[in-house]
Amino acid sequence: MPLCTLIMNKTGKDTLTPIDTSFAKLPDHLLVEIFIRIPVTEWAQICCVKKQWANLFRGECLWRAALDKSYPSASQAKRWPGPIPRGLSQRRYAALYVSRHIFSLEGEIDEIVGHTYLYLKEQLERSTVSPPSGILHGTIIDQFLACGKSRDMAHELASQIWLAVVDNLEENEHTFLILKRLAQEADVFLPYPYSRSMKVQWRVFEKLLTDFRDCFTHVDYYDVLTCAKSKFQPIPSTWLGY
Repeated sequence: MPLCTLIMNKTGKDTLTPIDTSFAKLPDHLLVEIFIRIPVTEWAQICCVKKQWANLFRGECLWRAALDKSYPSASQAKRWPGPIPRGLSQRRYAALYVSRHIFSLEGEIDEIVGHTYLYLKEQLERSTVSPPSGILHGTIIDQFLACGKSRDMAHELASQIWLAVVDNLEENEHTFLILKRLAQEADVFLPYPYSRSMKVQWRVFEKLLTDFRDCFTHVDYYDVLTCAKSKFQPIPSTWLGY
């Protein structure tokens, strides 16, 4: 039976029983307390069961309760300066989840890193053309500098976030176009720490010329390969061959 049509019985064992009308009629505040104890990976299924339940996940109450349960220290966190806003409870939960599960961070910097990751990923995945990478990178650097991080720390955190976003983009045509545009952007001299990380540029070309090689036309492939050769010498043999 699908998980979204089952609930745990009251014995605490792994035996599952079909959902009944009494559970379906529980008031919202009790449903919230139940849902926040269910793994996050199953929340999308829960939203499909009833419109009432889907509405709970669109509201602030459930996310505030989930935030308090999973990240109790978040309620004491102060708002930070900088261009990337913190947002409401759902956004904060997503940011902390990203920090914990993608970056394995816990502490003062964790929520800021999560918000910055979400910001960059959303900007790159916009249906319209996203801002140039230099502007996005500069916004990230400004965020960490505004929070009191050193230039070296800001540059390192920005690089880690770029790498994580590039690695977690879906493998589809839109991602191919994003990576191709990043690879072909003209180099603009910017002072440290606003200069783009070579590690990030390498990863962009690596994904393009390995994971997305079949997406290229003949002309586009050699254009991107020429860009790669202008930045890196020697280039790996795995990047060669169309």
